[in-house]
Amino acid sequence: MSPPIVLSFAASDPTGGAGIQADIMTLASLGCHPATVITALTVQDTAGVEEVMPVDADWIADQARALLEDVPVAAFKLGMLGSVEAIAAIAEIRADYPDLPLVFDPVLASGRGDRFASEDMIDAMLELLLPQTTVLTPNSIEARRLADGDGETLPECARRLLESGCEYVLITGTHEHSERVHNILYAASGVVRSDAWPRLPASYHGSGCTLASAIAAHLALGLPLAEAVAAAQEYTWGALNAGFRPGMGQFLPNRMWRFDGG
Repeated sequence: MSPPIVLSFAASDPTGGAGIQADIMTLASLGCHPATVITALTVQDTAGVEEVMPVDADWIADQARALLEDVPVAAFKLGMLGSVEAIAAIAEIRADYPDLPLVFDPVLASGRGDRFASEDMIDAMLELLLPQTTVLTPNSIEARRLADGDGETLPECARRLLESGCEYVLITGTHEHSERVHNILYAASGVVRSDAWPRLPASYHGSGCTLASAIAAHLALGLPLAEAVAAAQEYTWGALNAGFRPGMGQFLPNRMWRFDGG
């Protein structure tokens, strides 16, 4: 029997810290087989992103269709998408597989603040992808930008995003000024679960990619959503706690931490 296959749409990160490389390592370490669609190429190091070259939307669609016509996919994971045209192409593909869970990490900027998404792209995400999203995983900065909620409370941002059509919103608190990191999973009915984690001292490249991929992996493995979110957080915190700094910028999560005696 083959392991469950998770199809990830994301940009390539030469550092291996984030993007498609992060997804591959996370999914494989959790017992899934990663299938990939490259949405953009980047020039970056561990300190930040210098250039982004979006992949043509037709190429994105062709990559995905070729895979989906050949292998059984158990879940989708979305990361940085590159362009309005790419968002539209991915939304069209997703519509053909409505029963599969989709985890969307709305990568709007790098850890340094390099912006990846224009306002037109955000509008396309809200209109085309959020109504087809099982769980959206923004950090607090992304949640406020997506919800057009500068100064709004995070519960209010979650409410607005849920009204856009996604089933669940997991807002992570790494960018908040709290002693512990609070991650809260919302549904239309209210808070589904709230988790608090010790705040680690370092700054990490790829933590959001890791969390979203881990959720997708646990959903593909058959866990109910709330349990998948809990297990993914435990895995991600472990990867960050075991992180390492290979260059002059941010730390990278060690996604193989469970195999290192951790």
